[in-house]
Amino acid sequence: MDERTGRGAAGAGRRGRWTGRLARGAAALLAGGLVGAVAAAPAAAGPGALVTAAGEYPATVQIDTVQVGNGASPKIAHENDTVTITGKVTNSGAETLKSSTVKVRQPSAGKPMLTTRSDIDLMGSWSTPSTKDGIALDSPAQDFGDLAPGQSKDFTLPVPVSALNAKDTGSYELAVDLWGTTGGDRVPHPLGIARTYLPFQGHATARPSQVSVVWPLTHAPVLVAQTMPDQDQTPVLRDDSLAGELTGDGRLNQLVDIGKTMPNLTWAIDPDLLDTVFAMTKPYRVQKPGTSGESARDDNTVPGTGHDAAVAWLAKLKTAVAGQDSEVVSLPYADPDLASIAHHGTGLNGMDAALRKAMTAGQVTTELRLSVNAHSDVAWPYRGLLDQRTAVVSATAGGRLVLVNGASMPESDKLTYTPSAARPIGNGQTAVVSDAVLASLFQKDLPTVQDRTAVQQRFLAETLAIAHQEPEHPRGLLVLPSRSMTVGTAQALHDSMQAASGNGGWVTPATLQKVSEIPADPTANTSVPNEYPGEATGTELSADELVDTMGIQDGVEQLMMILTQPERVRGSFSAAMVRSMSASWRDQQKAGIDYRAGVQTYLKNLKAAVRVPKKSTVTLPGDNATLLISVKNDLTQAVGNLELRLYSTQPNRLNVGENQPVVLDATTSRTFRFPAEAQVNGQVQVTAELWTTGPNAQPYGDPVEFTVDVTSVASGVTYVIAGGTALMILAGVRFYLQRKKRKAAGEIDEDPDRPLSDGDSDGDSDGDDDGNGNGRGDDHGKDEGGGGRDKGKGGGRGDGDRPGADGKPADAEPPSDRDDTDRVAGDEKVDHQASHPRASVPPL
Repeated sequence: MDERTGRGAAGAGRRGRWTGRLARGAAALLAGGLVGAVAAAPAAAGPGALVTAAGEYPATVQIDTVQVGNGASPKIAHENDTVTITGKVTNSGAETLKSSTVKVRQPSAGKPMLTTRSDIDLMGSWSTPSTKDGIALDSPAQDFGDLAPGQSKDFTLPVPVSALNAKDTGSYELAVDLWGTTGGDRVPHPLGIARTYLPFQGHATARPSQVSVVWPLTHAPVLVAQTMPDQDQTPVLRDDSLAGELTGDGRLNQLVDIGKTMPNLTWAIDPDLLDTVFAMTKPYRVQKPGTSGESARDDNTVPGTGHDAAVAWLAKLKTAVAGQDSEVVSLPYADPDLASIAHHGTGLNGMDAALRKAMTAGQVTTELRLSVNAHSDVAWPYRGLLDQRTAVVSATAGGRLVLVNGASMPESDKLTYTPSAARPIGNGQTAVVSDAVLASLFQKDLPTVQDRTAVQQRFLAETLAIAHQEPEHPRGLLVLPSRSMTVGTAQALHDSMQAASGNGGWVTPATLQKVSEIPADPTANTSVPNEYPGEATGTELSADELVDTMGIQDGVEQLMMILTQPERVRGSFSAAMVRSMSASWRDQQKAGIDYRAGVQTYLKNLKAAVRVPKKSTVTLPGDNATLLISVKNDLTQAVGNLELRLYSTQPNRLNVGENQPVVLDATTSRTFRFPAEAQVNGQVQVTAELWTTGPNAQPYGDPVEFTVDVTSVASGVTYVIAGGTALMILAGVRFYLQRKKRKAAGEIDEDPDRPLSDGDSDGDSDGDDDGNGNGRGDDHGKDEGGGGRDKGKGGGRGDGDRPGADGKPADAEPPSDRDDTDRVAGDEKVDHQASHPRASVPPL
């Protein structure tokens, strides 16, 4: 049997039920139960949990406090002490409970003490009254008479320790039940029962166990990437909920107040919380609902209200961590979810670097804000659940010590004692393992006094049993509460440690570092499991969420390339990226989704603030013109290291100019000119795109595609037709002149369709058919030559008078005051590139 957990023994308790009338079942409060176990921890009832009253056990009994002498609860009993039990009984049934009396049970004389941890766990599994509970004492007792359905009564029962058969050091059952009758019954019988544990310190003592308590100060991230656009970069929070936690009865304020009274406490602090509180000590703003992805402005934020609370809390925390021999552990910045990263984010570009930076930044921040030395070599996976992949990622984050819930590394059933917490797990790491039962006690909220009493008494019973397993060989133990520990749970943990470490106690408070240095038990489990608990996977960050989160870094790096003041956004986005992976989102999944969406939307909006505006169709009136492309910068700082590129899908039809550098002042726009040369009329698709410059040039933002419609380019076919027509006209004129000369000379043209030649009309070789051939030949030559010259002049004048592209003579176009008509079906203008040297250009 496992003396550490009692596995395999719980079922035996259910066989010892009362018979006959005592077998009639009802609901009962298991005050001595265990907070709902985590992962693979042994199953046990939660403290204060009520089993539905029904059947023959209609009474609900609860134990509120256990006091010894005049001391406060909880307390350890000694010989000759009186234990006072307070609580309440309620008739949860449908019938009146008659002659009801509340009594205390005296533990069984055969085995009054819960000797082992298995016995303690076994008693925690009982629900209804049993003969194992011993016998009811006649005194003390408190009569209530008849209890109507739904009626409740408070009780106070002082009982001498001697009446409980407590003699030897150890823990004893402390049970209170209600006796009475229902219906026609005449013999009183148990109607409901509540149980808890009573630690008793007799003559036997043990060397105290060294117990380290991790005291978490964490909060879900509220500081966002946005800052106000003023010179001071006023910080912005997603809400102002943190202000309420820092003052009065607020959770974080109470945790500091309680923790500062505990000696040798190990404070586990999220540095992001310290940065946020520090930001609140100065003027800050809070986002209005629904504006998480917008740039911060006066109209979408409101002033924060937590200045005074932040100043006071930070000063109080500095004092608390400096006293009582405290130790400060700095968690990686923003407390990233190591298990989620291990299962869905390994191999992502930049992830390992981000974890290492989170560790370094965490230590620097903690030491700066609190003026203390802080350990940064501690990894705390969510709920302390560990598998091999999580251990590897923990090492990457600098986790030399890994805080582990014992449910992840259970001890062997053959081990008859509880081993020390520290043990090597390879890779240079030491697991500091919190016993599974002790870990489960402080994992949930303990809002009521009966909840706290149940956990406190169970803690005292468990630690007392551990100390006396090997009284000459003290162990080092770890108490690992929830990282979002509530005030009620913190108070229960404080009171438990105070009681167990008092005079004659069996516990000595110790720091985590001290416990981690205690030599490991050779029989302790050092095997890290391969599998992660299935019930914990549902709240993990998914692979897609981690990919999107790491994509923030890529976007920020590209934005940094173009900013002239990159420091205004670099740090805030780097921190926001790690906050997006915080383990705190496990318990606030909707808030985590909203936070990540806000960061990503804000980054997208910042990048889109530098852009080429959308275009549709641009008309290009001619073969040579200028395309005008605008670039806008809506950021509040200047940008550079950019160039604007223009691409034509058909460069053989439309050729555009060279890339142009882009430098823009804050909140300005500028138009860039690209000379364009068109070869033919028609539409051509063109793309305008921004690129970063430098050795790692890359596209910036979305490309803008638009259509260029080229008009009024003279076609080559037109020139051919015009040239052919001119030649035909010249030939016709020549034919007419030759015929006219021959007619004037008295020649008869027998064949009017014969071809004309420059030679003799009769084919004579000398060209002289009438004795004056040379003269005629010369005249003919002059006439033809003159015709040629005249035709040449006519052709020149025709070209000069040809209408231009705008329907006017080219030489009539005004040289300098031409109107550049906006022919853009979009938001850009096109400047026609006039050939005249004085042609005007629109201003930038």
